[in-house]
Amino acid sequence: MKTLSLIVPLTVALVISSVAETTGLTLQAALQRAVEKNPEIQKAKYKVEQAGGQRLIFRAVALPDAVVGVVGGDQGGYRAGQSANQPFGFAYGTFSQPLFDARIPASYRRGNVELLIAQQQLNIAMETQLHATRLAFYSALYNRSLQTLREGQRQHLEENVSSQKARYEAGLVDRSALTSAQLQTRELDPRVESARRAYADARLKLSEAIGNNLEANATLPEPEGDLAFVRADVDLDGQTTAALERRADLKLARLLVKAANEDQKIIEAGYYPAINATMAGEFIPVSGIHRESSGSPRRTDDIVSSEVRLGGVYSWRVIDNGKVYGAVMQQRQVREINELELHKLEAAVPRDLSRIRNHLQAIATKQQKLVTATAAAELNAKIVRENLAGGLASQYEYRLMESTLLETRSAVATLAYQQKTALAEWDRGTGRYFQFSDDTAPNVH
Repeated sequence: MKTLSLIVPLTVALVISSVAETTGLTLQAALQRAVEKNPEIQKAKYKVEQAGGQRLIFRAVALPDAVVGVVGGDQGGYRAGQSANQPFGFAYGTFSQPLFDARIPASYRRGNVELLIAQQQLNIAMETQLHATRLAFYSALYNRSLQTLREGQRQHLEENVSSQKARYEAGLVDRSALTSAQLQTRELDPRVESARRAYADARLKLSEAIGNNLEANATLPEPEGDLAFVRADVDLDGQTTAALERRADLKLARLLVKAANEDQKIIEAGYYPAINATMAGEFIPVSGIHRESSGSPRRTDDIVSSEVRLGGVYSWRVIDNGKVYGAVMQQRQVREINELELHKLEAAVPRDLSRIRNHLQAIATKQQKLVTATAAAELNAKIVRENLAGGLASQYEYRLMESTLLETRSAVATLAYQQKTALAEWDRGTGRYFQFSDDTAPNVH
């Protein structure tokens, strides 16, 4: 029996149940709502049910076929010794049961594969939508952090404008110092608005991913938490082997190869004979009914009565005019193309994981260097602010310090965001979201 196993990175255990509304939306709650309400996931679930019906169609080739019909009417007219209206009716039926058909085994296997394909398509839809939800969540956190950093710096600059205005009114500085401070503050406005718009767009994408209402007066979700850089060590060799076994797209590609192979066998069944058991009969509730004379000299041969006929039908295409052979060749090409695509996907797995691993290592190296730069920028900011308050630093030095500090803090947030997205790509590349499995062991990491 197929069971739905759940693999979600970062120890996120999803429980499919209703979630109470809170002031902030956690990543766990966002993923849960995506499973429950995302329209693409719901569509894929309906396709699984549709595949169950398609499996019955494939299996119908081995099932009996029965037809029952009833014919009735009324015969009118005047004839000596008979009534004016004579109702009549009879029933008929046919029954056919395949006894030997080379299509049956392949059709049964093809029906099972059809259901597995739909399940893996659901798996891929879940993985794709959960990944999009996760990226939208991280993007919202990242842009909110940029907005907070830029608004915080603008507040410092506005305080500087107030300080320079007081110093200008006291005659301690000239007007250029005040103008420079005001210009520096206003230069930051576009960057603050850019971060605010990016944050709103990320919240909108997150709302769409989790299936929320997108009407004009709808409330967009507010993600909870902050982005922080964490030490991440990945096992390239071990995860590459595991990815080749559990990735949903590879499983789907293998199923498509298997489906094409079974379709070829179904077509090749046209080379073999088919044997069916048949039964046909008619039920006539009255006697003494005659059919049109068949030319027999005995009138009893024209009497119609109830009867049942049993027999068998044997058919075999002895000479193939190219119809079966051509269809087999065409289907064989489909199978070979699917096999080629499977090999390409399998060959891309180690390359993609190696690229992501290298990206994670590069991010870690940059973060180590950025720690020292951040400490230096914070210390320099403290010194310059103290000197500016004492009149020992110029507005240019203050402007340069604030710009450097903002870029350094933004770089810290950017590296944390890049690491989170790279880890999300790693989890997707290794197939650690949702998967269908034959085992019953828990797969929650």
